Amino acid sequence: MFELSDRGQDYCDRLLTFMDEHVYPAESVYREQMRASGDANHHPQVLEDLKAEARSQGLWNLFHPHPEWGPGLTNLEYAHLAEITGRSIEIAPEAINCNAPDTGNMEVLTLFGTDEHKEKYLKPLLAGEMASAFAMTEPAVASSDATNVETSMVRDGDEYVINGRKWWTSNALHRNCKVLIVMGKTDPDAPTHRQQSMMVVPIDTPGVKIERGLPVFGYMDREGHAEVTFTDVRVPVTALLAEEGDGFMISQARLGPGRIHHCMRAIGVAERALDLMIDRAQSRVTFGEPVANRANIMDWVAESRIEIEMARLLTLKAAHMMDTVGNKVARTEIAAIKVAAPAVALKVIDRAIQVHGGGGVSDDFPLAQWYAHMRTLRLADGPDEVHKMTIARREYRRRSPQWGKQAS
Repeated sequence: MFELSDRGQDYCDRLLTFMDEHVYPAESVYREQMRASGDANHHPQVLEDLKAEARSQGLWNLFHPHPEWGPGLTNLEYAHLAEITGRSIEIAPEAINCNAPDTGNMEVLTLFGTDEHKEKYLKPLLAGEMASAFAMTEPAVASSDATNVETSMVRDGDEYVINGRKWWTSNALHRNCKVLIVMGKTDPDAPTHRQQSMMVVPIDTPGVKIERGLPVFGYMDREGHAEVTFTDVRVPVTALLAEEGDGFMISQARLGPGRIHHCMRAIGVAERALDLMIDRAQSRVTFGEPVANRANIMDWVAESRIEIEMARLLTLKAAHMMDTVGNKVARTEIAAIKVAAPAVALKVIDRAIQVHGGGGVSDDFPLAQWYAHMRTLRLADGPDEVHKMTIARREYRRRSPQWGKQAS
């Protein structure tokens, strides 16, 4: 089921070797370089070394489905690779230039960017020379309903003037971040889903201000999650992506593949956490015998394996459907994996923390930071509740095709 092509298997084999020979040994170097810098947003040299090695091995931009810009892998082929990178979530995705939000932004620029956008931003992003951020969520409104977005984009001659406040603009504190893709309202009087547009905004444009970086459960992620204000920010009309009112359409094109990537990386995190749980249980002794012999630990290990396999199969099914029948038909499966995969990862990590005892909540092991990352994923790209609402509505209409349509 969901058998990999020869091409996909070759990439998996080569990526696994790259992880063993380069990424896992680099994890301790990464941590030491980050500590020595004293800067939570430091860009360590080891990442550039890994990027150079990955590129030399042809393990680069593997996410990109368009042969002009990447290897042209299917969603199903890339899903297996995303899982592998999830096993070293802090550095492996960026090492092969497949880290969010750059991947989604590169797809947006590929599909909707002008030739100028592609030359100035897409090509440097594909080369790993630049980072980017995506500014949509706002602190003043419930952004799980994106129609609430208030940032204004007002046409003034040959320019748009942008005013608003965003937060959770991930990657905005990355040392190489040069450009933002910003969502705002160009026509508040248009039909609800035609009010929003997206624009390309260089991060050094006058009026763009990084107010602060937001911690996640006390952790300051290296790429940063910024609160950003836009005060009378002027960009040329050529900054517009696609047409006015296409913001929602662009966001849906961006988020479908991104959710596959996030979910498969979450499964990779869960696999690594399960390994750590088993190693710890087998190496520690309580009351005269290995912790691994305790019935509850056996239950946790068995349940973790079952849950990981279920989440993986559901995610691969969603990827397969996206490849064969399209994102719209696969909408239920895409929503389902976004709920299921982070939940499974959290369960497995929580069990691993418990087996590690006090060490599990310390920084001596990566489990606490993984937990924070996976818990955040239940909010990123839409909270669980929105995805469940999508699933439920489609189930209602499966039984009653006209359900809710009169009201809309």
